[in-house]
Amino acid sequence: MNSTINIGLLGLGTVGSGVVHIIDQHQDKLSHQVGCNVKVKKILVNHLDKERDVSLSDSPLTTNPDDVLNDPDIDVILEVMGGIDDARNYITQALENKKHIVTANKDLMAVYGNELLETAAMNQCDLFYEASVAGGIPILRSLVDGLASDRITKVMGIVNGTTNYILTKMSKEGRAYEEVLREAQNLGYAESDPTSDVEGIDAARKTAILGTLGFSMPIDLDDVTVAGISDVTTEDLVYSAQLGYTIKLIGLAERSDNKVEVSVQPTLFPHSHPLAAVNDEFNAVYVYGEAVGETMFYGPGAGKLPTATAVVSDLVEVMKNMRLGVNGNKSVVPQFEKQLKADEDIYSKYFLRLHAKDQPGTFSTLTSLFSNHHVSLEKILQLPLQDRDSAEIIMTTHKVSKKNYQQVLHELDELEVVDFIKSSYRVEGDD
Repeated sequence: MNSTINIGLLGLGTVGSGVVHIIDQHQDKLSHQVGCNVKVKKILVNHLDKERDVSLSDSPLTTNPDDVLNDPDIDVILEVMGGIDDARNYITQALENKKHIVTANKDLMAVYGNELLETAAMNQCDLFYEASVAGGIPILRSLVDGLASDRITKVMGIVNGTTNYILTKMSKEGRAYEEVLREAQNLGYAESDPTSDVEGIDAARKTAILGTLGFSMPIDLDDVTVAGISDVTTEDLVYSAQLGYTIKLIGLAERSDNKVEVSVQPTLFPHSHPLAAVNDEFNAVYVYGEAVGETMFYGPGAGKLPTATAVVSDLVEVMKNMRLGVNGNKSVVPQFEKQLKADEDIYSKYFLRLHAKDQPGTFSTLTSLFSNHHVSLEKILQLPLQDRDSAEIIMTTHKVSKKNYQQVLHELDELEVVDFIKSSYRVEGDD
């Protein structure tokens, strides 16, 4: 093994500068762990003359990707530039040049992860992507290594810090969604175009990755049923709290009878559940294993140094493999064929909020409809509205198939005694 491992870096934004900082400041520890020095040899950037907050005296910048991808002295390439198409092409070219890859790119891995892992395996190269999900939380390594002997049945968690910050502020301070979103944007937690976060797309990408690794099954982004938080109101949060629940945006991947369900949606948890206590921009992932039972991984889900730490941790793993001569052996393609659950196979409890006529016979009409579809109610809260002819009804169900529940929603919408359905969410952690 060489006395120095040369690194190529694709991107020098927030995470990239964090990677350079950690490699520079932690040379003693890196050398102790892997028996050699680590040097960032070349860095691909968009602008050479941009001011940066890291020392780059020994790391030449370039705007030509071939200077990094085709450099024979570079052993490992760290991709932290983001985007999909260019990153896919660069990583493919690097793998074909027998260079190992570490990426923080969740968008890329959710869409082309299986393809790139196959390319890595064919070229006996490592491809690690711990930083692509939940920032500084080592959840992917825990699924692949720490729980390797167990059979994972369910992975669910808060994997988007922006939406968790928004829901926390709405819940604890009673503020409206639009107001808190503007604050999150001003603080840098949310982008100027927050669609990917608030509509659940970012969480869906991460959940697809978690499902693929947890179940060794090729879960694609299109397999994830997605709903965001833009329609969650302060009233939803208040009524949920009155029934003993907290609302979180949850990515969920669950397996039973070798079939899986993968979704992202606002979900209610009892106040006593550990996920209910995860606030602000923090992330947490709850894992169920047949042997280990329930475990939870908690920490910062994003940020310069937490994410960079995950990137460098993957780099250390690559270098250890280089020392042992076992690179490429962990790029395992999924073991099982994908089998998705149909709606009649998905069971859950639900929270339902609607406005109905406040008149004799309304409740009997509602309960008859629920009974016809084998839906039993667990909790009911009725509140008068300013319009004396209407009432707000909030209820939670016992477990019911998604197919039956969707039919109930459809028929409720057509009932004369129902003015309109205000909201409907899944309920978890209340077995």
